[in-house]
Amino acid sequence: MHLHSIIVVYFLYGLAFFSMGLLVAVEGGRAPDLRLRKALRPLAGFGLVHGLHEWLEMFNQMEILIGHNETVVFEGVLLAILAISFISLAAFGSYLLAVTPVSQRLVMLVPLGLEAVWVFGILLLRGRYAPEQMWDIADVWTRYSLAIPAAALTAAGLVVQQRVFRRSGLIRFGQDALWAAVAFAWYGLVGQMFTRATALPPSQLINQELFQDWFGFPVQFFRAALAVLAAVFVIRFLRAFQVETESKIADLQDARLREARERELLQGELFQRVVSAQEAERQRIARDLHDETGQALTAIGMGLRSLATSVPRLQADARALGTTRQLEGMVAHSIQELQRLIADLRPSHLDDLGLPAALRYYAGTIQERSAMKVRVEISGEEYPCSNAAKIALFRIVQEALTNIVKHAAASQVDIHLAYTPEEISVQVRDDGCGFDARRVTAESHGRRPFGLLGMQERATHLGGEFSIESYTGKGTLIEVSIPNRGNQQEAADEDPAVIGR
Repeated sequence: MHLHSIIVVYFLYGLAFFSMGLLVAVEGGRAPDLRLRKALRPLAGFGLVHGLHEWLEMFNQMEILIGHNETVVFEGVLLAILAISFISLAAFGSYLLAVTPVSQRLVMLVPLGLEAVWVFGILLLRGRYAPEQMWDIADVWTRYSLAIPAAALTAAGLVVQQRVFRRSGLIRFGQDALWAAVAFAWYGLVGQMFTRATALPPSQLINQELFQDWFGFPVQFFRAALAVLAAVFVIRFLRAFQVETESKIADLQDARLREARERELLQGELFQRVVSAQEAERQRIARDLHDETGQALTAIGMGLRSLATSVPRLQADARALGTTRQLEGMVAHSIQELQRLIADLRPSHLDDLGLPAALRYYAGTIQERSAMKVRVEISGEEYPCSNAAKIALFRIVQEALTNIVKHAAASQVDIHLAYTPEEISVQVRDDGCGFDARRVTAESHGRRPFGLLGMQERATHLGGEFSIESYTGKGTLIEVSIPNRGNQQEAADEDPAVIGR
């Protein structure tokens, strides 16, 4: 092959290993396995240093081409760089083979041992050969004592790494590691065996000239081709780190999503328990007020009425009679307020007559206590639904009307309850002053348990939807819908009388 072609081969040879070393240096730190991270550091060193060596060889060939002679210093630098590169390669293979804790502590003994053999051999060879032969012999000895063992260690280590990839489920990257092992094995056992022709056995017979005669192209071309293949497969299995990292990120995201769902289910369950506890407590308080306080006030009222009509002295005293009548009126008013409070806590109509009747009754009480006109419209045929759905819809309407009375300054409120086979929905529309719904919702978050956020939570925890539309000066529209899935069956489970309908 022409010398110009050899220069191109050296350039590509060096470029392949230098690119591999650079990429390993950048990506090697992402390896999840500490053993592999340690192994990739000397591999990066091998690629960078050996690529530099081949480029220096290229410049050496260019100097020969233009008629300059190489110097002793240049030859020494080339030899040192070559030895350092192969020692780094041996360290890479040794780290990959060190799979036990004991071997990981002793792993550096292998490249240090090879270095010691190389230095000892150089010292012995200096006394046996002439100085003008020594640089070529030293190059051959370096390839025999360092390059071939280092390539063999690397091939064996990559086979071990291929098994690690397979156990991790990264089969494709395990195949890349196996092909890289094959490339390094051929690179060392064949590419480094055919050296310069020197007096050092067996280079007198097995050398570059023999390779050229056998295959018709120089061994440098063979080394360059294997360097490209090794670099390609090493770079490909480096992508396993990215794939494994992405897999772990995906697993973490799935775990966070599962935790979020579990947390949401737990929050829904806790919310339902709080609502159930509150409703039970409201029912108990309403019953106690009705049975005890209400009866006591009724008895007091009856006693005052009897006192005013049956005591002659009290009838003769106009002032005392007026006071008695006033007390009787106060008791009657207290009974009315108590009934209103009981209705707010737990309207009996909700349990006895159903949701439409409870909404009509509550709308009537609101209309009596305020200047608003409250109109209730029912569409669709009423069907049994669960207590949870009835309570949620009633409490949402109750909270909406309370907010309208307090803040909206409305003159009319329209409540529309609709029954469809798919869902039960309620709309509450007023003609009040309106507000900025987003701002108020954000400000009330975490502070008002049964404000706008409470309405939404009641709906969403039953699988429903809640929406509010309001603009300043244009009134407010609240819409809530709860799906009918399982409501009738749940109502039947809650009330055995429903089964017979």
